[in-house]
Amino acid sequence: FANIAHGCNSVLATTTALKLADYVVTEAGFGADLGGEKFIDIKCRKTGLMPDAVVLVATIRALKMHGGVKKEDLKVENLKALEAGMSNLQRHVENVKKFGVPIAVAINHFIADTEAEVQVIKDFCKEHGVEAFKCTHWAEGGKGATELAHAVVALCEQKNNFKFVYQDSDSLWDKVTKIATSIYGAGAVTADAKVRAQIDKLQSSGYGHYPVCIAKTQYSFSTDASKRGDRKS
Repeated sequence: FANIAHGCNSVLATTTALKLADYVVTEAGFGADLGGEKFIDIKCRKTGLMPDAVVLVATIRALKMHGGVKKEDLKVENLKALEAGMSNLQRHVENVKKFGVPIAVAINHFIADTEAEVQVIKDFCKEHGVEAFKCTHWAEGGKGATELAHAVVALCEQKNNFKFVYQDSDSLWDKVTKIATSIYGAGAVTADAKVRAQIDKLQSSGYGHYPVCIAKTQYSFSTDASKRGDRKS
């Protein structure tokens, strides 16, 4: 799982699929801040693979929860809470844009979602230069995601300015700092003497060129799972 590990399938699986199909879709798991970052900074870096497009999956339920709605009330239309929770989606969109890859938002539709709620997400994404698509594949199979599929094909034809969050030559501490400040929104990174000593030992022992894999809750941009929306602390 991407909250503790790299959160993506094997290199063998991806490279095999690329030999068998024109388009390969692979899951990066648990958010653009966790799975997405690790997919790009670890898997893509080590394999030389470069994604042509990113599909950011969002649910109205999750966004309403980020807007302050309790789990037992998520089936009730709440446009105000949804609008409040859109700050979380905005942060994920901004993070994906930092990778320089074209993006589309897939609204994973649930039975209780209303058309008014779907429209809130579509309008919001349009304002931020991204197109969102209502996806009903759970109920309709492939037919329910056809519009999204056509959009992804079009995105794959766009110019790609793919880039990593950090470089191999950066120190381990600098890599951690760049992820925390660029992706998680931290103002700075601190560590006690024991942790810094461990990192310095790894660096001096010749491991500094490796990528880093950060373990963190998938429920928040911060280390506190109870912090909703786009809150960083």
